[in-house]
Amino acid sequence: MCQIYASTSPERYDSVTHSFRIQGCVTSIRLEQEFWGILKEMAEAENQTLPELINVLHSEVHQNYGEVRNFTSFLRTSCTIYLARKDSSIETIQPMDESATALSH
Repeated sequence: MCQIYASTSPERYDSVTHSFRIQGCVTSIRLEQEFWGILKEMAEAENQTLPELINVLHSEVHQNYGEVRNFTSFLRTSCTIYLARKDSSIETIQPMDESATALSH
């Protein structure tokens, strides 16, 4: 099992820094390349650019909680939630295999 993860290309977990203007201030966010890819996918799903998505997420966290303590961790967590929801919606859409139905009875 370990080779599934250990054989991951280093480019996927290399850190990359992007600069954004959030609420009028320029800030840098450093994330692993894999997370940037997921965030870009999330932005496309919302018909937004990556900077727009970052700003919306920051504004929503600020609005809901009054402060943004660790925005980078929030972004990573958002990516995992997005992937989990995406996977569960795919599972509910796909028809169930008849052999799987027979095994469950």
